[in-house]
Amino acid sequence: MSEIIPVDVPTVGESISEVQIGTWLKNSGDFVQNGEDLVEIETEKASVQIPAPASGYLENITKESEAFAVIGETIASIRVAEAPADGGNGGGSASPPAAAAPSTPASPPARSASSPKAGGSASGGGAFVMPAAQRMLDEHNLDAAQVPATGPGGRLLKEDVQAFIRSGGAAKPAPVAQPPAAPAPAPASPPAVASVPSFPEPTLMSESSYRSEEVKPMSMLRRTIASRLVHAQQTAALLTTFNEINMAPVMQIRSKYKDAFLKKHGVKLGFMSFFAKATVEALRRFPAVNAEIRNDAMVYKNYQDIGIAIGGGKGLVVPILRNVERMSFAEVEGSIGEYARLAGENRLQPSDLMGGTFTISNGGIYGSLLSTPIVNPPQSGILGLHTIQERPVAENGQVVIRPMMYVALTYDHRIVDGREAVGFLVAIKETIEDPARLFLEV
Repeated sequence: MSEIIPVDVPTVGESISEVQIGTWLKNSGDFVQNGEDLVEIETEKASVQIPAPASGYLENITKESEAFAVIGETIASIRVAEAPADGGNGGGSASPPAAAAPSTPASPPARSASSPKAGGSASGGGAFVMPAAQRMLDEHNLDAAQVPATGPGGRLLKEDVQAFIRSGGAAKPAPVAQPPAAPAPAPASPPAVASVPSFPEPTLMSESSYRSEEVKPMSMLRRTIASRLVHAQQTAALLTTFNEINMAPVMQIRSKYKDAFLKKHGVKLGFMSFFAKATVEALRRFPAVNAEIRNDAMVYKNYQDIGIAIGGGKGLVVPILRNVERMSFAEVEGSIGEYARLAGENRLQPSDLMGGTFTISNGGIYGSLLSTPIVNPPQSGILGLHTIQERPVAENGQVVIRPMMYVALTYDHRIVDGREAVGFLVAIKETIEDPARLFLEV
């Protein structure tokens, strides 16, 4: 007998006890190689792939997609075997013992498809026939296609059959009893058709299929996001302050050097690297924004680990750029690009999302003009960037058109005073409007 090896949910983090099954990358019966990815599981922080513990056939999948499983639970098994003789890796082909089975069950599907009498089945005309209605159709030798269906979702009800019979559409003689006299019944069909009552066309409000609902389990990532955001609003004293920035100086630098930057570093020069470096300078000036409350103490951090909010394949994720104060513009842009790629492929690791002393969220890429971002605990601040929009502003007594961006800082008032919060945003504004400050450190 072949050895059976269980596929268990691995430990994916110290505080993680439950995961959600994502996408099965292999089907039951597929041959898989040792170490080949079988399934994606979603934790509260990231997606992780479970590899095959041995080469063989995948069997006994007990957890389908979107189901939940606990750490250590068996979700499938591998029947150890050598690779198929044709050299294939499964691709949906079942193991040799299962290949002979399909010959017998071929007849039941044909029988069930031709029998509309099963409880609640679809008629030839497309209506879904309820059991009571089917019994009455059989009693009066009627075809479901003759009777207008008025039930929810196009269902044919018992009341529909009764109304059809009362309106004159009673049973006609069974066609089996008079096969030789086929020409004679021809004039009998018009009265039956003429007696069918007319029903109004279904409208958007009357058709129940337009008001259907779908219930899906909340993903682990969404549950974590919801829990943390609610926790932040319940425990922190959150306030938001705003300012606006003239983006023309940074846009001019970016336009002038973007080709040379791309050629030298292999990554595009974006706005986020300017804001990340400007944030480092502002955090140095106002260290309370970079601190956190731990029990009854305030912890000030002498490093800047900045989280960058990225819209991933499964939702919003915030990977951490560590020690941004030591990173170059190219390193910032390259790291963000790599994290965005991994997020799109759902391959971020939990370690990529852990920690962080401050967060930057750019709702402007989705067209947001103004927002109040929520702090990611235990951090004390988050910078919200928004769309760049040309607006009239006053400069030296004249009205001019400038590309302007609203910026927002949401902060925890338990540790950050209003003066510090406003000063932080002013520091961001001054640095972006005069990028030379980044290099002179003034």
